[in-house]
Amino acid sequence: MFEFKINFNDTLRFRIIIASVLLVVVFVMGTIGYHYIEEMSFFQGFYMTFITITTIGFGELEELSTQGRMFTIFIALFGIGIIAYIASQTTQMLLQLQVFKERVIQNRIKKMENHYIICGYGRIGRRIAKVLKDADLPLVIIEQKRSIINEIDAEGFPYVEGDAQNEDILNQAGTGRARALICTLSRDQDNVFVTLVARDINRDLFILVRTNQQQNIKKIYRAGADKVISPYEIGADRMANAILRPNVDAFMDKLYKDEQEDHVFEEIKLGEDSRIAGMTLAEAHIRKEYMVVIVAIINEADQEMIFNPAGDHRLVNEDTLIVLGPPENIMKLRTEACKDDRPPTSRPLSYSFLKQSTS
Repeated sequence: MFEFKINFNDTLRFRIIIASVLLVVVFVMGTIGYHYIEEMSFFQGFYMTFITITTIGFGELEELSTQGRMFTIFIALFGIGIIAYIASQTTQMLLQLQVFKERVIQNRIKKMENHYIICGYGRIGRRIAKVLKDADLPLVIIEQKRSIINEIDAEGFPYVEGDAQNEDILNQAGTGRARALICTLSRDQDNVFVTLVARDINRDLFILVRTNQQQNIKKIYRAGADKVISPYEIGADRMANAILRPNVDAFMDKLYKDEQEDHVFEEIKLGEDSRIAGMTLAEAHIRKEYMVVIVAIINEADQEMIFNPAGDHRLVNEDTLIVLGPPENIMKLRTEACKDDRPPTSRPLSYSFLKQSTS
């Protein structure tokens, strides 16, 4: 099918080239014909040919003879016919290229596994897509507005055009094979329906949902969401903190908005070969050697999060460290001390204690 499509487009391209050559021939014949039949200059002959073929509707430069008018009819029939043929073949080629492009995207999505699906490419969806793209994570976007689809296409994201509430559209996006679905539709009722359908397709799918109203959070959780976030409430809290705790807000601004990314939050898991497993935090000398701060520790066994752990806290394999520090220092800690070689797609998206706190 791939070769057939390429050959077909080559045939269309060849036809357009031949028709364009014939159009040039018509212009040359018209220019020369008016010169000899009506004794016009070559430029006047070219001008008469141009306004005849393009049907602009201007009058004759001068009174034409019978032979000149017969010649004009001949030029009009062939010239207009060739232009119409070129237009039809060009349109057909563009349509075939679009169909081919869509098939390429569909085949690309069919090969995806453990990818991320974003439903809705509004302001929030755009931002999430950019962050995931920067992290080099595979993603698919579902959007139904054609104007926005063109923008998604220009960004190079694989997409499915249609309503995310449609089960067939979710299946086309590979929901059954996906790792997570991020629902950022503008209406809460739409997000609830998408959550219900997606959960029915994939029981193991992590579903993150945006909500606009606080009272709908429990409903969305009951529909099957793993995590619900209200951007408006988060934004309102940040604005309040800018008044109540301006220095804390300045710290958060630098942390999240600084393009240099001097310091970031990250999570690191202690691997089987971790050299600091079995040590206490004081014995591990993490702050001294790597200049990062241990903000919290998640114990894998009991799914407990310990904030600001004490120096005598003993680290064990499978512990997850929540750290703050320069990205390069965090990478050294990850590779040298913790032996955490997991790709981002293999990291857990949820913990049981988080679910309990939202019930």
